[in-house]
Amino acid sequence: MIELPSKVEGKQFDLYKLEQKLKPIGYSIGGNWDYDHGAFDYKINEDDSYEFLRLPFKAVDGQLDARNCTVQLERPFLLSHVFESDLDELGSSGGGTFNQFQGPVDKDASFPEQYIDTGKALVAELESLLLND
Repeated sequence: MIELPSKVEGKQFDLYKLEQKLKPIGYSIGGNWDYDHGAFDYKINEDDSYEFLRLPFKAVDGQLDARNCTVQLERPFLLSHVFESDLDELGSSGGGTFNQFQGPVDKDASFPEQYIDTGKALVAELESLLLND
């Protein structure tokens, strides 16, 4: 994980309006959210691993699943997940079901240097989009 200091840290936004700005340029709300915190993810690469720019946020007024929720942005960071390339040999099966989703081999893998500049450019784009209204 590589933290990328940004001018968006500490800024507050209506979550719905924030989604309307970020989704069209490639961000999605990551699956790891709760009622009071979450993150937007931008997938940078998905060849042999997944590299993301993650923009975490926390609810400061309301809950994430409710209307009119205000969130505060936290420090963006670069994150890499390395996945198994073959079938999950330890996956759960039984009762006629099969778990097709593999866990990462290394969910906090070192971040490839060739994508660091991309992550910095994405943070600059965030700052421009969110702070120049």
